[in-house]
Amino acid sequence: MRSGTVFAQEVYDHLFKYITIMKIRDIVGALGFLLISLSVSAQVVSKDSINMLKDQKQVIEVSKRLNERKLELAKLENQVPQKTEEVASTAENARKSAEENKKAAEKLGDNPQDKKDARRASKSAGSAHRDAKRARRAVQNLDKLNRNIESLKKKIADDESKLASLQGAGSGK
Repeated sequence: MRSGTVFAQEVYDHLFKYITIMKIRDIVGALGFLLISLSVSAQVVSKDSINMLKDQKQVIEVSKRLNERKLELAKLENQVPQKTEEVASTAENARKSAEENKKAAEKLGDNPQDKKDARRASKSAGSAHRDAKRARRAVQNLDKLNRNIESLKKKIADDESKLASLQGAGSGK
């Protein structure tokens, strides 16, 4: 009987080894299949493709910046009539205030001891001063707006030439 148990034990050991070998073989086969399928599905991207994509990205970035600058330019150019009107109105207000101040000063000159005339002359001088300052600021604002418009136009021209060169280089490939 002892030999039967030994034989059964040997058969059991042999089956265990066989099953283990089969499992290992299946795992190795599955890993091999996975490795082959990954290498088949992986695409190799050439340097030319990468450079082309970088060029396209740069073209898109320059185009985006160009569009943003054109929108900003349109916005600034739409402000020019308002600022011009502001300059004209503040200049007219300053002129009127200066005339009123001149009249008040002449009236005070006729009667320098009159407190009422002195107060009016002082107030009209303050108004003339404020209005002249507003007129100067309006002119400065208009000048600054025009400088910004010119600067933006130069930047737009630079972007357009850069975009043209990028698109020309991209189509040559």
